[in-house]
Amino acid sequence: AVIVIACPCALGLATPTALMVGTGKGAEQGILIKGGEPLEGACKVNAVVFDKTGTLTNGKPVVTDVLSFSETNEDDVIEISASLEKSSEHPLAEAIVNYSEEENYTMSEVEEFKAIPGHGVQGVVNGSVYFMGNRKLIEDIAQLEVGRINRKLERLEEQGKTAMILASKEKILGIVAVADTVKDTSREAIEALKKRKIDVWMITGDNARTAKAIATQVGIANILAEVLPENKAAEVKKLQGSGKKVAMVGDGINDAPALAQADIGIAMGSGTDVAMETGGIVIIRNDLRDVVTAFDLSKETMQKIKQNMFFALFYNIIGIPIAARVFMGIGLVLKPELAGLAMALSSVSVVTNSLLIKYFRPGKRNYVSLVAPIVMTILFTLIFFEFSRLSTNMTKTTSTVGTTISFINKK
Repeated sequence: AVIVIACPCALGLATPTALMVGTGKGAEQGILIKGGEPLEGACKVNAVVFDKTGTLTNGKPVVTDVLSFSETNEDDVIEISASLEKSSEHPLAEAIVNYSEEENYTMSEVEEFKAIPGHGVQGVVNGSVYFMGNRKLIEDIAQLEVGRINRKLERLEEQGKTAMILASKEKILGIVAVADTVKDTSREAIEALKKRKIDVWMITGDNARTAKAIATQVGIANILAEVLPENKAAEVKKLQGSGKKVAMVGDGINDAPALAQADIGIAMGSGTDVAMETGGIVIIRNDLRDVVTAFDLSKETMQKIKQNMFFALFYNIIGIPIAARVFMGIGLVLKPELAGLAMALSSVSVVTNSLLIKYFRPGKRNYVSLVAPIVMTILFTLIFFEFSRLSTNMTKTTSTVGTTISFINKK
């Protein structure tokens, strides 16, 4: 009876059953969880870093302003800018090219095209060298002063627009401003994370003014601006070094190193294949509220694992002494056949408790999941002691029959 009751079957089921049901429930909610590690780790996160473009915003920027300087007109600014940007894969470049096509501008062939990550692009159009990008590109690489257009840049940036400067080797020709709209669910998701005592950060390559304008719209106070793509992972590592358990949420190739560096990488389903392969969790529906749901589901699953461990050990703790007849003096014993049935019931309780994760609903308390473990504990404890009582009666009956047979044989 002791060997049977000590069988750790339920203990072996405690974790995998909960993880299996948890990942299945995540899939139902549009959350792809790649195994048990990210599901277990998500509940420990206390800081979330969001990429801006395509994550907090819709990732579909449009041209809002075109400014020209010197003898250059606005049409020339668009035609040269679109010619340069058509060879780039950046979302901002796509916005300029789309605008050019919609307005029927002519794009020229580009020679010696070069994309400079975190800065912009350069190339030769119709025999002349042009630069298109941010302040750093114009000042550090084109080596032109942007002081005289600073006020125009600041005005655009304070409106949350990304201002890109077009310049030749001799002078600044114009500005093309592009803006992206914030997702409808971004602010709601950020507020939900704050309620759960999770610090929220935004990381972007945009300048501080543009970043602040977008962050204000979604309710984020912690901003990491002007971060080059290759430095995003380093910023995540800094947060980890301060004792934070960090989740990184991103969608682009540039986010992949940061997704890999973070304790939990969360990729948006609308993002690049590289990002989705790197992330341990993928948000299929592109809804940031599902990030919050993933954390809540993780907590629910881990709670079930702990409860399952309790169920598995609880029966062993009370069953082994009874099976070993430690309490025989007060009439508690457990026969091997009933000990086997009791251990089967402990496995049933573990599996049943794991299945309660199916009642999980985002943003709602799972009252069934809260009450059911208490009811099961009481019910199975009563059944366990009933088995013990039956074993005691069976032992007494067997003893009486044995005594009677022995008496008859002597006669």
